[in-house]
Amino acid sequence: MSRFVDPTEIDAPDPALRPRRLGDYVGQDRVKDNLRVYIRAALQRGESLDHVLLSGPPGLGKTSLANIIAEELGVTMRVAAGPTLERAGDLAAILTSLQPREVLFIDEIHRLNRVVEEILYPAMEDYRLDIITGSGPGASTISVPLKRFTLIGATTRSGLITSPLRARFGIAAVLDFYSPPELRLILQRSAERLGLPVHDDALDELSTRCRGTPRIANRILRRLRDFAQVEQGTVTLALARHALDRLEVDARGLDAMDRKILHTIAFRFDGGPVGLSNLSAAIGEETDTIEEVYEPFLIREGLLQRTPQGRVLTAAGARQVGFARGGLFE
Repeated sequence: MSRFVDPTEIDAPDPALRPRRLGDYVGQDRVKDNLRVYIRAALQRGESLDHVLLSGPPGLGKTSLANIIAEELGVTMRVAAGPTLERAGDLAAILTSLQPREVLFIDEIHRLNRVVEEILYPAMEDYRLDIITGSGPGASTISVPLKRFTLIGATTRSGLITSPLRARFGIAAVLDFYSPPELRLILQRSAERLGLPVHDDALDELSTRCRGTPRIANRILRRLRDFAQVEQGTVTLALARHALDRLEVDARGLDAMDRKILHTIAFRFDGGPVGLSNLSAAIGEETDTIEEVYEPFLIREGLLQRTPQGRVLTAAGARQVGFARGGLFE
């Protein structure tokens, strides 16, 4: 059982649950071991770390890892989101203000405007900013030197990153889903930071119902804190199961939208194949959300397949929703 505290303390301010050092970051051991070497080498040389591309499904800790890299390097981190950098001047203003060895983190870097992206090419490779002045025959280019910095890009859609941009990242790390033991440790540490008493068997139950994703695990834990505070103060196995049922998370970790996707493919499209746009219209969810948030887990669980013709239920997916073509399961 995690550290027990007085139940009256569980309404204390919610501290940040993000880890601050590589040693505190649970899981992704291969990625961590490599980053530890790269960071130590950069510090020994007194240089900026090479540019880093972090990719993987949402909620696996890309932003946390970027913060940790900056913390391990002993520098500050500037944060921007790809969709918000609409003009070249927006990015230019950030780049020219960076100090030596500082980290610039761009989330959803695959959604950068192409004009803005081209500003990054010389900035990442030669640490210079090319500014075009004038227009027509009288146009000229002024090169502004930049201090050596580290760009960390995070993406859930690495296939959408252009080849020229991808080639300029010296370090590429792919984050994968977490195992139940890793999630259990994350949940235990988060519960201690929240001052929330959780029984061991409740931690075991939660770790198998969080879709392999720390963000979902911590989100469910916060909701369990609400149930515990109102109902009994301690998260027991019975309370955990009761709360998860109220949150519509089943024993396999599927939530209401997961089941809606599977049910729609089964009973409205006869098990598939169905195109993503048709599926999106049928369930009332954006195509990007389906593709980035829900499908990776359903595919990983063997419930859904992507085919050239569209999305198709697997035999396991059909059994999950009780669907059978011609009255028989495939």
